Amino acid sequence: MRPTLVFLQSQCLLCVLVGVYVPGVVGSLPHALPWHVTCPVRCVCQIKPWFSPDSVYHEAPTVDCNDLLLTKLPLPIPPNTHTLRLQSNLLSELNTAVLHGLANLTDLDLSQNRFSRVKTIAQSSSLPSLLSLHLEENHLSRLPEASFSSLPALQELFLSHNNLHSIAPGAFTGLDSLLRLHINNNRLTTVDPRWFRALPRLEVLMLGGNPVEALPERGFLALKSLRSLVLGGMGLRGLAEKALEGLDGLESLSFYDNLLTKVPTQALMRVPGLKFLDLNKNRIKLIETGDFRDMVHLKELGLNNMEELVSIERAALENLPELTKLEITNNPRLSYIHPQAFLQLSRLESLMLNSNSLSALHQHVMLSLPSLQEVSLHSNPLRCDCLFHWAAQEASPHHSEDAQTERQTPRMVRFIQPQATLCSEPAELRARRVREVSSREMSALCLPMIPTSSLPSYVGVREGGKLVLHCRALADPQPELYWVTPSGLRLDPAPSHASKGVPAPAPCHSLAASEGFNHTSGISHSQPQDDTPCNPSKHYRLLPEGTLEMNKVTSSEAGLYTCVAENALGADTRSVTVGVHGREKKRKRGVAANKKGSQLFSEDARLEVRDVGQHNAILSWQSRRNLPSTRLSWQAIYSNAHMPTYTTRILAGTQSFNLTHLQAETFYRVCLYFGISEGTAHASRRSGKSRKPQCVSFRTKDVPEPQPSLQLSPELTSTDC
Repeated sequence: MRPTLVFLQSQCLLCVLVGVYVPGVVGSLPHALPWHVTCPVRCVCQIKPWFSPDSVYHEAPTVDCNDLLLTKLPLPIPPNTHTLRLQSNLLSELNTAVLHGLANLTDLDLSQNRFSRVKTIAQSSSLPSLLSLHLEENHLSRLPEASFSSLPALQELFLSHNNLHSIAPGAFTGLDSLLRLHINNNRLTTVDPRWFRALPRLEVLMLGGNPVEALPERGFLALKSLRSLVLGGMGLRGLAEKALEGLDGLESLSFYDNLLTKVPTQALMRVPGLKFLDLNKNRIKLIETGDFRDMVHLKELGLNNMEELVSIERAALENLPELTKLEITNNPRLSYIHPQAFLQLSRLESLMLNSNSLSALHQHVMLSLPSLQEVSLHSNPLRCDCLFHWAAQEASPHHSEDAQTERQTPRMVRFIQPQATLCSEPAELRARRVREVSSREMSALCLPMIPTSSLPSYVGVREGGKLVLHCRALADPQPELYWVTPSGLRLDPAPSHASKGVPAPAPCHSLAASEGFNHTSGISHSQPQDDTPCNPSKHYRLLPEGTLEMNKVTSSEAGLYTCVAENALGADTRSVTVGVHGREKKRKRGVAANKKGSQLFSEDARLEVRDVGQHNAILSWQSRRNLPSTRLSWQAIYSNAHMPTYTTRILAGTQSFNLTHLQAETFYRVCLYFGISEGTAHASRRSGKSRKPQCVSFRTKDVPEPQPSLQLSPELTSTDC
């Protein structure tokens, strides 16, 4: 039977009920029937439908005494009572003699009462037929040895929302038939593997809501029959590799509302039969390559409500042949899904991506999902350009005899809530429904764009700590990303052959590295001197996707970091200010260093002409600062006319510029306006100083006089040819 996922919103937990599938005939079952017995005063006695824990239907004689503020058992209770409901009363003890006379009692509900000791319930009388016992929301604080030994037939035990902080190693001794154990939302701080040795048939374990920060290795080894495990809301920060070892039959697993910062891939590999996985509401920032590789039985996966998730990396989900539903929703910073993020998901039918910060879903994603039937993209800041041509109005399934062409055309899929799936950019298409925009209206160009949600404006890090900055961009062609440090160094990604997990230093360009830039095309050409690290002691590591990592941060690394995304069509930049927090003296020393750096900058930043041709000039400059808003302007100089001034933006980290399409034999004046951060600009205003541009003048070369051509005889011409 297929498990059913049920969200308990009031408890913020995912309650996974395995094996309790109620047949479709429930809707046609008879309602409660009269039960003609002597019923306790104010209680209701009826014959009601009831299903056993293994889904067997019964017509159960039921005594309902809920919500009566009872302080003791009501009398008389009919001797053949099957279900006794005493929820929401003031009971703190039971008349064991009365219970002992209920030989057919199968379901006992004592939830929301005042019981503080299990002995007053279970150890005082033998209930050989009892299958289900509800003790939720009482005052239980501990379970002693053999707490339920008088209930040999018990299959369901509900102990959630008590004050349990101590469970004896043999507390569950005698419960050989128990199928479901609910001990969630208590005060347990550890999980003792000895608890489970007496539960060989347990199928469902609800353990969430306890302040447990770490699970022991092989802690569930005795639970050979376990099919569903809920570990939500526990404060788990990580998972040991062998924490789930032995759960070969586990089908459903929930880590809802924990503090996980990474997918516990190694631990999940120990659960080969997993079908349903819930990682919602954790602190995961990246879904990395291989995080969900080869989980061959997984059917549904939830990655929702993650405040810090920014990116789904290449091959993050790979070889999941049974996956049919994937939910990645309500992640406010998720702005990037790699075009090859999903590989070999041959049966994926439903892809939920609504309420994120996605600007586009790349066509390659659609091409990689041959069985996809529906996609949810509403409530995203969608950019309707060439990346979204697959979703355009006239797009339709492509039928072709050419198999290669067939593979390159995404199939039409159904949009969930198409009326709310709107374009945010460009301005002329804003608020238009994506499905109603034709591909002719969409731009044919895909300039790089770094979403604002991928990078905050400020990040604080402690001195000696680790700095991690994530930058992502989508475009066509796919852009390359690099970073510029506060000192003006450009950091390029580490070689792709570097071992995963090894912090390879990022190659970078020295301050004198050459940069060529053609203002007419907007193409920046990097010319690194070599690929050696600038300063290995800084432990820079730049991953190919655009993540910058730096270990052992010092106060000198504080300042403005700029990410640049660039392709053949153009570039986009995004900057983040990094503050390094340490002792007060060190902070003051860092401020002094920054002021000194500003002074050095004013002395070093000189614009020079390196080479002049007939129609171009190569300009260069040096700086020891990151200048993300620098611009260059130039103007031809004539004595009898005023010529227009041209301006272009200079990418952060650029050290030289190739000015082209100039006129020969002409004087030009070029000025470089240095960009500054807000903090530096504020300091400049306070000091009363203004930053002046650096300007140079030059004259382009003359056109050479044409040389007289050599007159050749017909014979010589023929011979030359």
